[in-house]
Amino acid sequence: MHHFRILAAMLFFVSLFSPAQQKQITLENIWNGTFRTERMDVLHSMNNGKQYSVLNFERNSRTSSVDVYDYETLSKNKTLVNSKDLGDMQYFLDYDFSDDESKLLLASDIESIYRRSTLGTYYVYDINSGELSKVADYKIQEPTFSPDGSKIAYGYENNLYVKDLASGSLVQITSDGKKNEIINGITDWVYEEEFSFVRAFDWNADGSKIAFIRFDETEVPEFSMDVYGQQLYPDQLVFKYPKAGEKNAEVSLFIYDLESNSTSEVKVGKSYSDFYIPRLQWTNDADILSAQYMNRHQNELDLWMINASNMSSDLALAETDEAYIDVTFNLTFLDDNSFIWTSE
Repeated sequence: MHHFRILAAMLFFVSLFSPAQQKQITLENIWNGTFRTERMDVLHSMNNGKQYSVLNFERNSRTSSVDVYDYETLSKNKTLVNSKDLGDMQYFLDYDFSDDESKLLLASDIESIYRRSTLGTYYVYDINSGELSKVADYKIQEPTFSPDGSKIAYGYENNLYVKDLASGSLVQITSDGKKNEIINGITDWVYEEEFSFVRAFDWNADGSKIAFIRFDETEVPEFSMDVYGQQLYPDQLVFKYPKAGEKNAEVSLFIYDLESNSTSEVKVGKSYSDFYIPRLQWTNDADILSAQYMNRHQNELDLWMINASNMSSDLALAETDEAYIDVTFNLTFLDDNSFIWTSE
């Protein structure tokens, strides 16, 4: 009798689980994302502190949307934009807000350059009017809203540009950009790889000025690499790649004034021979720019405050280490323009 009960129980469990075991995985399951892990893409916390937005992608229709959710309930509050309503743009892959959250910058047709850098086609979407406008008819890098959302600065073919969104007028800030020689406002391979950033320009607090780093990599040794694609023969990619001990790009810091359409070079109160500028960031004061200067050995880091009205500079702090200093994004300016600095 005891053995009969055990056998009956085993048959019961087999009957429960056998249908699930017999279910076949289809090609549709594989390609439509059935077994992909759920995640939240491109999350932004909204200005009200109570909601957040995420990028959602509908795989069946191949459309994307920016949706807003409540932190407290996790329920969906509204959809800000859906690509199915945007005509020619089937879907977008990234987005960003203007500071007042009245506009969205939508990215499509993104192609990688190096680890972090990309080229893409970008659109500005006005949330209130539903109007969509293309930033440029060519692929650009690192488009960034001005603080008031009226303009966008971006990089194109190693030069910097500013577009007025209302009039559509375009101002070219720099003109000396050239592949494998001069880069304006976008980092070279070394900075992208070692300092983890690509956008080497920044708007000041009132949108009247743009600070940017210029990279002169003319004397940096070149490296060539075969790139294999669908074509019969590979393409050869030639780029500037300084190996250990070789010459790095020479960097310099500039401030562009939109009203006067003039550019001034920043000269801090210290002489550097072989150095990096791994971070630049405007403070809450529209005239004060912070810039970090680091020696090539990476064990000395200086934080400078530059006054854009008279181009004077003050050394705010200097940090040294026997080994090396880790460069971070942790510099935070408070309302009174004091700042928080993390250090090891």
